[in-house]
Amino acid sequence: MKQKKNHNLIRTAVLIGLPLVFFLGAICVGRYSVTPAEVVKSFWTAICGKEPADMGLSVQTFSVVMNLRFPRALQGLLVGAALAVSGACFQSLFRNPLVSSGMLGVSNGAGFGAALSILLFNSMVMTSVFSFGFGILAVILAYLVGKVSGGTPTITLVLGGTIIQSIFSALLSLLKYIADPYSQLPAITFWLMGGMGSTETRELVFSSIPMLTGIIGMVLFRWRLNVLSMGDREAKTLGLNVGLNKGIVIGFATLATAGAVCVSGVIGWVGLVVPHMCRMVIGSDNKWLIPAAISVGACFMVFVDTICRTITGAEIPLGIVTAIVGGPFFIYLLKKTKGSNW
Repeated sequence: MKQKKNHNLIRTAVLIGLPLVFFLGAICVGRYSVTPAEVVKSFWTAICGKEPADMGLSVQTFSVVMNLRFPRALQGLLVGAALAVSGACFQSLFRNPLVSSGMLGVSNGAGFGAALSILLFNSMVMTSVFSFGFGILAVILAYLVGKVSGGTPTITLVLGGTIIQSIFSALLSLLKYIADPYSQLPAITFWLMGGMGSTETRELVFSSIPMLTGIIGMVLFRWRLNVLSMGDREAKTLGLNVGLNKGIVIGFATLATAGAVCVSGVIGWVGLVVPHMCRMVIGSDNKWLIPAAISVGACFMVFVDTICRTITGAEIPLGIVTAIVGGPFFIYLLKKTKGSNW
């Protein structure tokens, strides 16, 4: 018993400490190199309200740390954690290893909302608001379509999500067709490829509220997620209100995913690959799988974003790198596990 307790403490420490290491590394790494000591001094300077010179820092170093890399690294942690834990929840809820965080249409709805905002307003703030709102709307529509049969069985929810994805994908194609090919169409295309280079602090504050709400909610509901993953009949036998609990879990996962997509664009593979990576080490028990997905997803996104902004002179969109890394790695996972964790 004592050995198991010590093992859990070590596991918890690793899950908490790993994102902090990647976070610090992302702030240090770049074309303008910064030492860990300078990062700590910059944080202390900002907290105490002192001048950088009082701590032996140059204004340029302080600006790079606090105005550029700190918000971006923080955004990477939140976005990666939100997408990964949402994918893990949907995979357990739908009992399907191929489900990701955008399964119910949130990514397609957010993409349509962002494109519509670019056509109407050309404002980053309105783009975030529209993408978040239409992402939520897409999931609500998918849930309503899934309830056509009179309940919330898994297969109808997945089919509802597929239908809504197709509809919003067609609407997005229509907007791209009528967009100005010299200004609006490139902006829509670049947003859909994902990235964190143009995000402002106020947008990050706006998006962090639904992301943190969804992440915390999924952590609190991970016990019931174990029951729901047994199937509807078994969950009802154990006294669980299947429809209500499914709706709550889907709601939290949707909040987290919509918050992530509205601030970073459409980033694929994170919600699909990261949960499988965690299952290889942790197992399928959501008691540990959900926290592990949060930790590994945050590390993965910060790592990929660091590669995107440092590997070449021009920043590479996140969606390209996640697909290049995620696709082959998922093939490796399939060969390694052969679906044994399911």
